[in-house]
Order: sequence, then C-alpha cells, then structure tokens
Amino acid sequence: MSDTLVHFIGAGPGDAELITLKGARLLGEADVVVYAGSLVDRELVRTHAPNAEVWDSAGMSLEDTTGVLAEAVARGRRAVRLHTGDPAIYGAIQEQMAELDRLGIGYAVVPGVSSAFAAAATLKQELTLPEVTQTVILTRLAGRTPVPERERLSEIARIGATMVIYLSVGMIDKVVDELLQGAYTRETPVAVVAKATWPDEEVVEGTLADIAAKVAAAGIAKQALIIVGDVLKARREGLAAVSRLYDRQFSHGCREGIPS
Repeated sequence: MSDTLVHFIGAGPGDAELITLKGARLLGEADVVVYAGSLVDRELVRTHAPNAEVWDSAGMSLEDTTGVLAEAVARGRRAVRLHTGDPAIYGAIQEQMAELDRLGIGYAVVPGVSSAFAAAATLKQELTLPEVTQTVILTRLAGRTPVPERERLSEIARIGATMVIYLSVGMIDKVVDELLQGAYTRETPVAVVAKATWPDEEVVEGTLADIAAKVAAAGIAKQALIIVGDVLKARREGLAAVSRLYDRQFSHGCREGIPS
C-alpha cells in the first residue's frame, strides 16, 4: 500500500502535552490505537483519539498486537502503536517492526520525548557540561533482560560520564555497588526521578553513599530513572567552566568575536 497505515509513536514521558504535534495529529487521525497501558496515561488516548478502537497492550503478546495492527491494515484503517517516552529506548519496537516487515505492512516511527530528558528538565540540569563531561550513557542493570558482559555497569562506570540508568531502581543497592567499582565515589551526586512529568512525580537526591537508603525510605520501586555524575554538582557548587558558544570573544560561523 502506498500510504503508511501504521505509526509507532512516542507518547512522551507522562505529561499529555509532551507528545509531539505530529504524534498528536496522527493519534487523532487513528481508527485503531494499541497503547502501552502500564506506562501511557489513558487520558492521552481519550483526549486525542476519542473515537478510536483502543487496545491496552499491557496484557497482550507480540502476536496479539501484531494481529490487531494487521487486521486494521487489512480493513484499510489507520493504526497507531503508542509507546511511552521515545520508542527507540527500551521500546521493544524492533521485534514489532520485524513482524510488520514479514507481513509486508508499511509503517513509520514518530519520535517522542524520552524520560531521560524529562528527568533532566525536572532537575533543571544540563547533562553535558564543559570540563566535566561531554558524554551521556543511557543504560540499565541486568535483570530479566540480560546485559552483554562488556556493558556491565561496573565496566562502563569506568568512563565516569553522566549516566542515566533505566529499569533498575528496584535494584538500587546493586547499582551503587557496581558504580563504585568504576570512576565514581561515595561522594558522587545522584538523583532519582520517579514518574517524570506525571502529577505524582517524585525526586530524591543524594550521593552514592546514601541514595539507596533515601530511595527505600521514599518507597520508590519502579518507573524511575537514576541519574549519576558530577554534572549534578553544578547547581550547588557552580560551573567549572562555561561554553565558548556565547563567549563574546569567540568567533564562529554566525558571529565575529570581539577582542578583549
């Protein structure tokens, strides 16, 4: 078929206004919506697709969701597969796209706002700072889904960059143990953001020495990101350096620097 009838859409981290304009438009045009009900607010679907046939994928298998999308296409109906955050990060969409490829069904992907960046916005924190780090690592601790040996948290912690750790807050003690085997110390600052941008969002801040106890006291066991790194010192201790981008003495393609 020439027209794409299936769209994978990132719904954003929680706040219904953080879906993209394109995502909201396509959701509004959909006849069938399969949404990740355990993570995406049902109100988002009610608001943007009030007349669509809606399926909650929380209790569905890959075969089930593929069947719903394939049937929609066979009937000439427009379908949306709505994922939380951005579907490229822990979205399990590659296997879904592989199934549509196998069936010869065309599709497109619309990106969304990742919870990593929503959490940074909540903290009012830039994740890369001059002379601190220019690298952000998105990762997770091994759980029911294994992690390659070379990507063990203790291994990549040697880099010492800003790290955003998904799907691991329920194992925060192990996270701390592995991070301390790398470049981080007990004084390294950590922030845990639970349900970023949701009405019941919660933030817990500390260091690797005390964050596990603070998270346990707060009762946070899921739907939370762990952000660790020296960039988190900036709002408390000030900036180690500033970007040259806005330095009046620095020339670039859009501005001639002013000599001191």
